[in-house]
Amino acid sequence: MAHGKDIKIICGNSNIPFAEDVCRNIGLRLGSTNVTTFSDGEIAVSLNETVRGSDVFIIQSTCTPINDNLMEMLIMVDACKRASASRVTCVVPYFGYARQDRKAKARDPISAKLVANLITSAGSDRVLTMDLHAAQIQGFFDIPVDNLHGAPIFVDHFHKKFKGKGMENIIVVSPDIGSVARARAFALKMGLGLAIVDKRREKANQAEVMNIIGSVEGKTVLMYDDMVDTAGSLCEAANALVQNGGAKEIYACASHGVLSGESVERINNSVVKEIVFSDTIPHERSKGSEKIKYLTAAPLFAEAIKRTFEEVSISTLFR
Repeated sequence: MAHGKDIKIICGNSNIPFAEDVCRNIGLRLGSTNVTTFSDGEIAVSLNETVRGSDVFIIQSTCTPINDNLMEMLIMVDACKRASASRVTCVVPYFGYARQDRKAKARDPISAKLVANLITSAGSDRVLTMDLHAAQIQGFFDIPVDNLHGAPIFVDHFHKKFKGKGMENIIVVSPDIGSVARARAFALKMGLGLAIVDKRREKANQAEVMNIIGSVEGKTVLMYDDMVDTAGSLCEAANALVQNGGAKEIYACASHGVLSGESVERINNSVVKEIVFSDTIPHERSKGSEKIKYLTAAPLFAEAIKRTFEEVSISTLFR
């Protein structure tokens, strides 16, 4: 039995085209809201239609400007709860602050836990996201969290791309040690072998040494990660795979294209032939780059939203 009388989908300003695409896949109209700012920068939210008794889904990626987008989402949750929504789900395609998930050194904050507390305290009943940077962040919440996987989107894309080219000459590579588990799962879905780039600095003020665990010589490499921010590690790993490992060509994919700083320029000047992202983050920054492609994650989120409303298992979407 559905949790609310109907579905209402609203969004903030972070990624309106994505929210509209999700609604098209469900067959609904995006809810009418006004999310503006006062003259001093304070965020103002107005719901232009009733949400009383509805199952409300707020679609908002916490990407740049992350603090504004996060605050918009929190205020929208509060507005919906005070308007007597039956249930409020925060749909966060890209979950910001996820890299600060532990104390790396003394007196460090654990910002991911703080954000989890904020979302819960605002009144959200559950969270729907994709490819958290650290899977343990699900445990930071005291409410249900569904962490979708973007890998199937890329598996379908690259199976079609490499069809007829001989899969035995293709290998999946993790760009760093921290992404090994994620890359291994992707390699299993692709039916390919796995190699790892181990990056370390032997001494202070010396260049980093790239050690390649596994053979990539003469092979087409497919690098997989959850996100690309500055693209420094990705491009350095790609260069090492070609120069040190003898790789034939490099392709890459990641769920979230953060693309801050000079990332687009780095990708354009790198040996990477093509890099594919999902559209969880707006891709205005990548305009003009022929190497960067996007695949939509809207159908995946649309299906998850429908199943959540209908109280049907979404475990099949994780496979």
